[in-house]
Amino acid sequence: MNRISLFFLIILFSLQAIAQEKQLNMALAVRGQYRELAPANLQAIVARTGTNQFTYLVNYNTMVLAEAKSDKTENLLTLDQLNTTLKVAGIEAFPYIYDYKWLNANTLLFINGNTAVWYDVVGKNVVASHSAPQNAKNMSVHAESKAIAYTIENNLYVKTLLKEYIVTKDRLKTIVNGDAYVHRQEFGINKGIFWSPDGSKLAFYRKDETMVTDYPLVNMDARIAESTPVKYPMAGMTSEEVTLGVFDLASEKTVFMKTGEPKEQYLTAISWNPTSSQIFIGVLNRGQNHLKMSRFNANSGDFEMILFEEKNDRWVEPENPLRFIPGKNNEFLWLSERDGYNHYYHYNTDGKLLKQVTKGNWIVTELESFDTKGENIIVETTEVSPIERHWYKVNLKSGVSVKLTADAGMHKVVTLGNAEFFVDAFSNTQNPNQIDIREKNGKLVRNVLKADNPLKDYKLGKMTVGTLKAADGKTDLYYRLITPPDFDATKKYPAIIYVYGGPHLQQVTNSWLAGVNLWQFLMAQKGYVMLVVDNRGTADRGFEFESVIHRQLGISEMEDQMKGVELLKSLGYVDMNSIGVHGWSYGGFMTTSLMTEHNDIFKVGVAGGPVIDWKYYEVMYGERYMDTPDENPEGYQKTSLLNKASNLKGNLLIIHGDIDNTVVPQHSLQFLKACVAAKTYPDFLLYVGHEHNVSGMDRIHLMEKITQYFDTYLKHEIKGSELKD
Repeated sequence: MNRISLFFLIILFSLQAIAQEKQLNMALAVRGQYRELAPANLQAIVARTGTNQFTYLVNYNTMVLAEAKSDKTENLLTLDQLNTTLKVAGIEAFPYIYDYKWLNANTLLFINGNTAVWYDVVGKNVVASHSAPQNAKNMSVHAESKAIAYTIENNLYVKTLLKEYIVTKDRLKTIVNGDAYVHRQEFGINKGIFWSPDGSKLAFYRKDETMVTDYPLVNMDARIAESTPVKYPMAGMTSEEVTLGVFDLASEKTVFMKTGEPKEQYLTAISWNPTSSQIFIGVLNRGQNHLKMSRFNANSGDFEMILFEEKNDRWVEPENPLRFIPGKNNEFLWLSERDGYNHYYHYNTDGKLLKQVTKGNWIVTELESFDTKGENIIVETTEVSPIERHWYKVNLKSGVSVKLTADAGMHKVVTLGNAEFFVDAFSNTQNPNQIDIREKNGKLVRNVLKADNPLKDYKLGKMTVGTLKAADGKTDLYYRLITPPDFDATKKYPAIIYVYGGPHLQQVTNSWLAGVNLWQFLMAQKGYVMLVVDNRGTADRGFEFESVIHRQLGISEMEDQMKGVELLKSLGYVDMNSIGVHGWSYGGFMTTSLMTEHNDIFKVGVAGGPVIDWKYYEVMYGERYMDTPDENPEGYQKTSLLNKASNLKGNLLIIHGDIDNTVVPQHSLQFLKACVAAKTYPDFLLYVGHEHNVSGMDRIHLMEKITQYFDTYLKHEIKGSELKD
């Protein structure tokens, strides 16, 4: 190598070293991974109906048309072009293109706030449009009939191209119609309005919460603080009563499904049959351990039959509607974890089980589509690994499956045309984002996008994903560990365990950044070892793994988190006298539990929005996992942190939003009261005007405060090998 080449090589390495010296700031750590530090992506990929084409958005102002086999693209529509057309039609301009779908090969449906627009891409004109009033909520569109439904305050309205309907006229504000916030949005509920397939009828939740206790939240922004109570049924207390109405547009009459007694029950998995004549309701008892999948006549409301029942000593949790098979009005798929894992079962509408379609010690997490003949389903599963998501084509008759996705990681797919092709978007810990086109058998057609590492110029710590054994000695738990940049194994570092630990959340995945937020990398830059462990009780590992927490929340979870502590000790470079813990919501409960139950280990904790005593938590979630206080007094006593206030030794910061309507402020306030009585000394920070989490610019303040707290009470001068065990 000559001197000139050597010189340029030295310069190159020097530039690389300089390039990788960037440090995260708090704004980037909080929002960067969703904005300027997000990997390149195609936004809002949607299949063009009946074709092998798809569209995506660039900067939410340009819609690009692409094809499966060809790398040629064209700008199909820009925001300016759309708004010019909207202006001609007398419709207010859109600020961006965001929520859209293809109804057929030529028609797009755009939704912007309370406005729905049907747009012809060939004629480049507005076919139809609707706008709900500005104060309307819960807008639901029936695309084919070009109708919308919406709520204003507590009543439900419908608007078609020919007429407007007032569906309900309840004067009591405690009677709420059509709202998504039914059963506190447990059981997968994300809407309160359900159009029939043909658009002739509209099913809706009617919630009577007259009998539910008012919880006194306070608006501190008023000149004199004002009481703004919310209905909050605590565990064991009187709950809301929910019914399901069906409004017929032709007769303008409403009938209610005769779901029977007792009134305090849960109506889940609302599903129409393809002919709009029947409704299926998963009727779940208040104890949440006995489901009756029931069929009702949509015209009369009459109960027709129970198709099947599911029972479990712990809980039954229906979270998905029926999925009817294309071309078969009397056959559907039902997702259930009755055999211990979430799988699809093939039924007919008379309740006959035709086949268990998927089976194994893994779970189905999503059904993306059927093929056009209804012979196969395209499903997402954890079959490869609990921390990965792959897609399979499964034949309904034979059960034979074909794996469609190849690379390790977390995949999302969009099927094209008649499922001849699909778009495969995925990431893993080494690949920020990649989008490919594949054939129906999984064969790669072409690559569409391969994102560069948006963090390549930042000096980040090393991230490791691994497994350790749970406290039961046999179950694998996944963990994520981040060590500081310029790591020196001869030194001792403080460590922070970030914890959630509760149901419905998995934190460690084989995805870009392994599911971590950039704040944890910022803390590693500051010299902390950061650890996350998904303990038993967290999501996507099967019923036994998740339900071990029943009637004793926090017990098994803490045992598993202590296995994480053992891991830290085994590494040799963690200062075991400087262990911290931080979490929010269930993670706040876990943080406070660990600070009081294992006060010899955890020296500093930050608990956000913590559950302190489950008797203060709401009925639906609380009773599923703990039963009622009368049914499980020992469990409530054992898990209550009010009884452990005297155990607090280290520095604990409790943070709460003053109008938190999920984990109400009473939790933190009662714990503070117990600590005063016990002469222990936590710190407390209240975020005024915030609910269960702190959002907007205040979130930067929140994370700065949390960081300062650990820096003040946990971080120390990182010492050399003389501290080594």
